[in-house]
Amino acid sequence: MDISEFKIKEGKEVKLAHIQTDSTGKFESKTEAVEKLESNIDRMAELQDKLYAQDRYSVLIILQAMDTAGKDGIIKHVMKGLNPQGTYVQSFKQPSAEELDHDYMWRVNKHLPERGRIGIFNRSYYEEVLVVKVHDLIKSQQLPDECINDKIWETRYRQIRDYERYLSENGTVIVKLFIHISKDEQKERLLARIEEASKNWKFSAADIKERNYWNEYQKCYQEAIQETSSEHAPWYVIPGDKKWFARLAVSEIVVQTMEKLKLEYPTVSKDQLAILEECRQKLMNEND
Repeated sequence: MDISEFKIKEGKEVKLAHIQTDSTGKFESKTEAVEKLESNIDRMAELQDKLYAQDRYSVLIILQAMDTAGKDGIIKHVMKGLNPQGTYVQSFKQPSAEELDHDYMWRVNKHLPERGRIGIFNRSYYEEVLVVKVHDLIKSQQLPDECINDKIWETRYRQIRDYERYLSENGTVIVKLFIHISKDEQKERLLARIEEASKNWKFSAADIKERNYWNEYQKCYQEAIQETSSEHAPWYVIPGDKKWFARLAVSEIVVQTMEKLKLEYPTVSKDQLAILEECRQKLMNEND
């Protein structure tokens, strides 16, 4: 799969309305895509094992989307082959009182993946230029008056770019994924949550309230993606109307990104090999 078709180049103008949400690329059937996904899951497990052993890079996967776009499903189905010992998933909800008493990146820093690990953010610090912007929550963040001005969002985009550059320059590989669904598709998924008993627990009246801000969210996502996509921390806009294709695309992006790192198991020195051989001989010569 050519993942460059999803990648937003640095400085490129973004028009979400012009990007198809129902595309399935060259895949004509779900069966074919699922087979390729399973292959990618196995490959991710191999790469993760080397990532952990090498202990040099960390990988941060950021998932952003409108409600019902399938972020939880992606984590469940795409990341299922990863070793839990080397994987960390963090969901970011409404900030607590303690978190609001710190800068907006404070709660993020605590959850960054260690070297050798893969961290998955279900929503992220991007909520600070999305929901905060849509609902004008900036005034409730206890910032000094001089910090709240007509340049606040430009300032935050710059801060995010600087933050991601800092992480990248210290060995964190950042993959940012926006799962792009249509308003009609969201409607169908919300109705399914109401009409299917097994999905009732997923439904929240707040989802309907947020849906009323669809256009505002699309504009904010569009601007955030355009202002913060870079070579070291690119955004990928993935068609999300077909869940099976979105999951496949995510797996391809993660695999191809990790393959570029040229991960290898640590080389064992001659002295270490000699010790290994000595230990092997001792084990072979043990009396039962």
